[in-house]
Amino acid sequence: MTATPAEGVSRPLKSTAVALRELSPWSMFLSADILVKAVMIGLAFASLMTWTIFIAKMIELSLIRRRLGAALGKIGDARSLSEAQFVLGANNSVLSALLAAAMREARLSAGISSDAGIKERAASSFAEIVRAEARRIRLGMGVLATIGATSPFVGLFGTVWGIMNSFIGISKSQTTNLAVVAPGIAEALLATAIGLVAAIPAVIIYNHFARVTKGYLELVGRSSGAAGRLLSRDLDRTHVSSPGGPKSRAAE
Repeated sequence: MTATPAEGVSRPLKSTAVALRELSPWSMFLSADILVKAVMIGLAFASLMTWTIFIAKMIELSLIRRRLGAALGKIGDARSLSEAQFVLGANNSVLSALLAAAMREARLSAGISSDAGIKERAASSFAEIVRAEARRIRLGMGVLATIGATSPFVGLFGTVWGIMNSFIGISKSQTTNLAVVAPGIAEALLATAIGLVAAIPAVIIYNHFARVTKGYLELVGRSSGAAGRLLSRDLDRTHVSSPGGPKSRAAE
């Protein structure tokens, strides 16, 4: 029974469709060497971590920046540490911790230290709080930097390994037919492509968060300065209102 012209056309089309399906990324992954598969899975997991960190840090940074900016606006007209704490209320920001540290130092050093000593110890406490906040806000940044720096090389390792296996297969089959060589090389190059897909967003996201984090830490520095000014104002007010202060000596 002879094939009709329509059947002769349809068969090459079907074979071409099968070949295209066999060279899809999923089919290339399934037919890749076990080590190349492990590299691809690791890179896919790294890419998932990158986007997870991106979403989590975007939400975190937007919330804490808005909260700290609102807190600084609230205490702009405060005249003392206690008034500032009352205005903030239950605001859970780094500014609350700075104000609490200033009040604690003023209370512990009352009557036993000069103003300069109190301010110096309060500044030391402020610096510790700022450093702790900087470490906390940079959590996850190291992971992004590592993924961005190493993913291309991990993908390249998978590619080199896959091409090496392809050449071994070529030598065993003793043929240089492109139809035999191309699938193995394509599978190997897929590892490099996945490595770049993991690395490029990680680098972009890292640079974005580096800028956003810098802006937030500037707000933290402003908060430290505001707490220091309120502490200084309280200390000056205490001396002015004390029996031996300038007002009482002027009255004498």
